[in-house]
Amino acid sequence: MVALTINGEAHQVGAEPDTPLLYVLRDDLKMNGAKYGCGLGQCGACTVMVDGEAVFSCVTPVLLLEGREITTVEGLGTVEKPGPMQQAFIEEQAAQCGYCIAGMMMRAQSLLQKNPNASDAEIRAHMEPNLCRCGTHMRIMRAIHRAAELMRSGAGTGAARVTGERGS
Repeated sequence: MVALTINGEAHQVGAEPDTPLLYVLRDDLKMNGAKYGCGLGQCGACTVMVDGEAVFSCVTPVLLLEGREITTVEGLGTVEKPGPMQQAFIEEQAAQCGYCIAGMMMRAQSLLQKNPNASDAEIRAHMEPNLCRCGTHMRIMRAIHRAAELMRSGAGTGAARVTGERGS
């Protein structure tokens, strides 16, 4: 058995120690936010946070995660009360097909938790490992700027704030 803390909740899973976290999340715990993309840690669809750092869950064995805090997109908010990052992605309509979006949100969340005033250059550099085949990168950038604004103001849960403002 492997003991994991995911979104603040303790879980005991009967996975082999070398099992990738992504498989445990999806198959054992039925958390389907993180997606299987490439399976090689090259696309970012599976991105989650471990102790606040963005990691590719498809190549991270659960053995390395005991005693660490894992956060998935499900831990950012709910459908009824989206967190600031989720709210910003909704407001900016940052998803086209949506496959990459959970990973994008998690990588952006890890950045903004450390640097809530990230510049465009810092955002681009941090987001570079995650790929969007649909080409919604500019909407994703706007969503990250909006999420930063929502986080700084303490807003972003419940109904969408409509300000007409757009990030650069």
